[in-house]
Amino acid sequence: MASHPERAESRAYRVVGRVQGVGFRQWTHRTATRLGVSGTVRNLPDGSVEVRAHGAAEVLSELETALRRGPIAARVDRVDGIPTTLEAPDRGFRIVS
Repeated sequence: MASHPERAESRAYRVVGRVQGVGFRQWTHRTATRLGVSGTVRNLPDGSVEVRAHGAAEVLSELETALRRGPIAARVDRVDGIPTTLEAPDRGFRIVS
């Protein structure tokens, strides 16, 4: 069976709920790194968390599913897709302020 590499794409999410002060950014960093996703995660002033991610569509869907669960101490009320113009970022996933 031939393997067909997936074309990379970019997605961005706003995660709403109890997602600050519970290790959400660090958990997202570990999860994205494990999945091979590049991008960033940061806290927003309104108490939500923004995730910008770049990778294969299937892997980004896995990341979104994980974001909907979050780490044990978090309570995710919703995950909104937000518009992004993220170009292929440097390799790796970073926590930004």
